[in-house]
Amino acid sequence: MGKKVLCGYGIDLDAVSSWINTSGKGRADATDVSRGIFGATVGLDRVLKMLQKYNIKATFFVPGHTMDSFPSQVAKVHEQGHEIGLHGYTHEYVSGLSEEQERAVLQKSIEAATRITGKPPHGWTAPAWTTSPNTVKILEESSIMYDHSFMHHDSQPYYLPYNPDYIETDYSKKAEEWMRPMSALKDSSIIEIPANWHLDDWPPLNIGQGIGSGFIDPDVVFKIWKAQFDFFYRDYDSFIFPISIHPQVSGKAHVQLLQEGMINYINTHPGVEWVPLGEMAEQFKSGKLPGHAVQGGAS
Repeated sequence: MGKKVLCGYGIDLDAVSSWINTSGKGRADATDVSRGIFGATVGLDRVLKMLQKYNIKATFFVPGHTMDSFPSQVAKVHEQGHEIGLHGYTHEYVSGLSEEQERAVLQKSIEAATRITGKPPHGWTAPAWTTSPNTVKILEESSIMYDHSFMHHDSQPYYLPYNPDYIETDYSKKAEEWMRPMSALKDSSIIEIPANWHLDDWPPLNIGQGIGSGFIDPDVVFKIWKAQFDFFYRDYDSFIFPISIHPQVSGKAHVQLLQEGMINYINTHPGVEWVPLGEMAEQFKSGKLPGHAVQGGAS
């Protein structure tokens, strides 16, 4: 039996939104805002040209702020046949939102995406991959089919469990009060296309905003990404390989060459197909693609 490998790009078109989400950072910096504008214009155009060159249809996770601030650019993404998914409104860190705020942001984002594509979106990824105990339930109630934020696996799709009950440590109390297992995991109807910090351009190649060095040699990043692909290709008959990028990072010249090198390397392997992340979820849902079953917790 041959290999079945679904590769894809999850492209976070943050633009200005990530820089004006000032949670824990103080005031927005005007130069950082200009970097976001570069990402929504010059960077995006370069990424789209690259995808066209290699005949790749990708998934763009677009904050509502980007959709409303750069409508013609986001429309261009849609017109070229790429999937539009959700990524907050102003790149809000979901772990810091109340349940009411989380619902409001998701609803506003759904409305913005629907205006551009004419239909409700199927996918969502949390800004900075920060989530809340309510996230899975809220996504399910909003008819989102798949998520790309959690990390229960690194190369297989699966049904996303609801957040388990657990007791965090509190050193002001007796140890016996927190020394208890978490509750048993229970699957939701949300399909997870797992996130992976080690397949993301932001930590090694972005400058500033908490995480990101910005000055890692792209050849080192290529080695890290290649090593993961090689391991999965050796050990699995089927797997998914979703790469996370940002046009304000991967739109830079040296990172464009990194992406092209990775695509060319992956394409030397039999059984590889490039698809949007939504297609990965659909194939898992229909049974065309095997996956993983997440287990754990005490009954």
